[in-house]
Amino acid sequence: MKMRWTVPAILIGCAMFLGLAAEASSGGSKDNAKDSAAPAASATTTNATAPAAAVAQDEDFHLEGERRFRSNCGRCHAAPPKFPPRMMATIVRHMRVRATITDQDMHLILRYMTE
Repeated sequence: MKMRWTVPAILIGCAMFLGLAAEASSGGSKDNAKDSAAPAASATTTNATAPAAAVAQDEDFHLEGERRFRSNCGRCHAAPPKFPPRMMATIVRHMRVRATITDQDMHLILRYMTE
């Protein structure tokens, strides 16, 4: 009975460790990402048509992410329940290595899974 939970617990622990290690190697500061994204976001909202274009672009990214999830992940998995974005990023990075998913696919799938 104890063996039933051992493997999933080890996999979750490894995924969390990999996420922390990846965050530490990339600088580890969420503030830096927010600071660099803020000027870009404010620059796109100055135009009156920018919000409509941003919504359309977000919809395109969502649809493309869903398509790539179905083609890469849907072979083995149903869509998982919603996890916090940080945990989902760890899971997607772990599965990227196992399923040999490209970096672009990983980002689109992650965006789809966290929206």
